[in-house]
Parts: sequence; C-alpha cells; structure tokens
Amino acid sequence: MNKDRLMQIIVSPVISEKSTSAADQDKQFVFRVLKNASKPEITRAVELMFEVEVDQVRVLNCKGKAKRFGAMMGKRSDWKKAYIKLKPGHDIDFGAGA
Repeated sequence: MNKDRLMQIIVSPVISEKSTSAADQDKQFVFRVLKNASKPEITRAVELMFEVEVDQVRVLNCKGKAKRFGAMMGKRSDWKKAYIKLKPGHDIDFGAGA
C-alpha cells in the first residue's frame, strides 16, 4: 500500500451524538471511508494520519436514502463507515491542529 492511497482512505470524521458518546466511553472513533477500503488499509491510514495505535476496526456499509427531487425520484450515494477502537493510552483530538 502506498502512502498516497492511505491518505485518501479516510474521507471525513462522522460527528454525531452516537459517535461522540462512543468516543467518550470506549475511545472509539467513527470515520467515513472509501467504499473499496479494507480493514488493514483503514488501520494503516488511521495510524499514519493520527500517529496512534489501532486496536480494532469495524466497518459498516451504509445504503443511500431514496429521496425526491421535485417530481423526480433519486437516490443518495452508498457509503462506508468505519468504527476505530484505539489501544489504551492513545487518543485522537480533532480540536488541536488549527
């Protein structure tokens, strides 16, 4: 796996009530990732970008919602979500850096 591919794996963090409580209780962070990303790629990408050690990765394929755009029916894109559990003593701080 090359470094360019790993830098593109993580699309964005998922910030919601559920993901915030998971981060507070279990040191588990939620990211939106590429649809074709594998668990080992996600692990290496998180370790590279945030300089932490990953304990466990769980992935979820989220189906896009069917939506109406005026008279036309459409569909949002499918996407993949990854739950990252960190080893004890490691943490990701999204507030630091800017």
